[in-house]
Amino acid sequence: MSIIPSKTLIDAIVTGEHGDPFAVLGMHPAGPGGTWVVRAFLPSVDRVQVLHHDTGAVAGDLERIHPEGLFAGALDSQYRERFAYRLRVTRDGHTWDMDDPYGFLTVLGDLDVHLMGEGAHLRPYEKLGSHLTELGGVSGATFAVWAPNAKRVAVVGDFNDWDGRRHPMRLRGGVGIWEIFIPAVGPGAKYKFEVKDANGARLPLKMDPYSFATEMRPQTASLVYAENDYSWGDDEWLIGRKRHSHRRAPITIYEVHLGSWKRVAGQGDRFMTYRELAEELIPYVRDIGFTHIELLPISEHPFDGSWGYQPIGLYAPTSRFGSPSDFKYFVDRCHQAGIGVLLDWVPAHFPSDPHGLGRFDGTALYEHADPRQGFHHDWNTLIYNFGRREVANFLLGNALFWLERYHIDGLRVDAVASMLYLDYSRREGEWIPNQYGGRENLEAIGLLRRMNELAYTELSGAITVAEESTAWPAVTLPVYLGGLGFGFKWNMGWMHDSLRYIARDPIHRRYHHNELTFSLVYAFNENFVLSLSHDEVVHGKGSILARMPGDAWRQFANLRAYYGFMWTHPGKKLLFMGCEFAQGREWNHDAGLDWHLLDISWHVGVQRLVRDLNRLYRTLPALYERDSEAEGFRWIQADDSENSVVAFLRQGGPDTLPVVVVCNLTPNVRAAYQLGVPGLGFYAELLNTDAEYYGGSNVGNRGGVRAEPEPWLGQPCSLFVTLPPLSTVVFQRRVEDEPEAPPKA
Repeated sequence: MSIIPSKTLIDAIVTGEHGDPFAVLGMHPAGPGGTWVVRAFLPSVDRVQVLHHDTGAVAGDLERIHPEGLFAGALDSQYRERFAYRLRVTRDGHTWDMDDPYGFLTVLGDLDVHLMGEGAHLRPYEKLGSHLTELGGVSGATFAVWAPNAKRVAVVGDFNDWDGRRHPMRLRGGVGIWEIFIPAVGPGAKYKFEVKDANGARLPLKMDPYSFATEMRPQTASLVYAENDYSWGDDEWLIGRKRHSHRRAPITIYEVHLGSWKRVAGQGDRFMTYRELAEELIPYVRDIGFTHIELLPISEHPFDGSWGYQPIGLYAPTSRFGSPSDFKYFVDRCHQAGIGVLLDWVPAHFPSDPHGLGRFDGTALYEHADPRQGFHHDWNTLIYNFGRREVANFLLGNALFWLERYHIDGLRVDAVASMLYLDYSRREGEWIPNQYGGRENLEAIGLLRRMNELAYTELSGAITVAEESTAWPAVTLPVYLGGLGFGFKWNMGWMHDSLRYIARDPIHRRYHHNELTFSLVYAFNENFVLSLSHDEVVHGKGSILARMPGDAWRQFANLRAYYGFMWTHPGKKLLFMGCEFAQGREWNHDAGLDWHLLDISWHVGVQRLVRDLNRLYRTLPALYERDSEAEGFRWIQADDSENSVVAFLRQGGPDTLPVVVVCNLTPNVRAAYQLGVPGLGFYAELLNTDAEYYGGSNVGNRGGVRAEPEPWLGQPCSLFVTLPPLSTVVFQRRVEDEPEAPPKA
């Protein structure tokens, strides 16, 4: 190639239209004589010289060959071999030296490119996106992005005046990945990708799909991030969680929306930061006794009102509460306090904001082109093309990213049902059947199975939880046995039935007894989590307390009895923030919780009860060891619909004592109520939701009841107990009490 390229090439460079700028810019052979030419596009620069990188000697002066700032020139004839060089630049009388991005070879290794082309790179985030690095002794940042149908892609940012002509990228043929190394770019630099579609039309500037940090909304730039910016202190936690069998462990989850747990009232009602939340939220959760915090999605999202469920920056913790380092600090402090962290993860859909993934390179790249497959009418969002290997790689890599880079203990996967069914919330003619004519989304099923395989093989001790609202079979069965492979599934049936029941006036409950008992028909089909989540306190549903019937006394008594039933029912537990102290109003994401209610004794009583339920649950293996096994539950009294009473045994391993639970869901006190129990002895009353300490009427059994040798309903012995009004009472035989041998039934 000659020193001065053709007018066509010059025009393509200065207008930012050239699809392969590395073929023109940088150092190239000038001809068969062994001399070299350097070309550089530097708008607003007066003079450019080429320096030998090692010696600092001037190797040549470049001539301006276009008024927009394209320079070119042959190097001194003494230089016969390619060498590392720098540019000495003069503008307005000021001179400085700089490294030329077009003087460096490829950024991505051939193996990485191959694996990403195959969709088999387990950690694509280590190569795509921006990364601070050093090449040839030069510090800067690499940038790489997948845009296979683009005519040209450039990095624009505050380091190049957002000028797309300055840093157009190199295309790695065959895989559609564009890359460049830009020297001197440091942490915190703002950038986006300027993409031109196949026809050369400039698209709205795109945020980096793999960016690790972003600007605070409403700004939308990605930020170059120093990845090794935090020193973890949770080794003991990570080692310890590997030893747990989560199915047999006590798990009680406090679900939190970080933006509205508490606000800083004295400073304009601003958000608390990750570090401030670490100082207040973590001690609170530990005091109340929850084992885990589950965060509503914290991936970067443009709209507060989506609560994070419409993320654009899937790899970036939202900047609303601080930096990525600050979020690592929060997770680290949770672990050091003995609290696990679960994260709501949203692989089902994404918003159509112009700076996001939608039509990223001018085509339906991440989403399906056909709206019958690629658009959610319910949420006005786009659906990932799960069958496209690069898209699946993007999502699978993201799951590992949170588990590895942020030490997250588990992912709760949102809207799984919308992924599994092609006809989800669609009428006839609005969806496309799979290749076998069915409604199952085979590509989504494959993605979820692979995600679970990776989570459980790559991260020992991590868990996954499905929010799956249908009766899809084997959600928590391992993949190798034909299941989806999740660790747990939210029990939506229990939630709907039990809330419907408890909202009824007690006088009518006798006619709907099955709403309380039906969940035990299928309670062991999956590994369940009983969830009273944010979804139950929004969109006009009111608070959990507000659903309770009757006057204030009965509302609080109903709520306490309901929580007692929930904590003793088989399944792990999840409670949304504010429900633990009976917030009366519906949740508002734009305001903090009503903490002033803790000045009122009834609300304090509910908080005390939740604390004691958590303590009891964690200390009695019978309440958690066999949560997912039929052997862990036995009815004592399932059919007393006339009195709206249920009673049951919870049983752990062979070395644990069973627990007796009885719920009286009417306001009537029932004296000498007969319960069958498995043996003689003194049964201590461990918890009574009607205790005065919780705000109740203090009806009870004076510490416990001694069993009588009278068989009852299949049990060899009987207790005659007092059932307080609207209550759940928990009994357990004392270990030190040596019972006589029970008579045969």
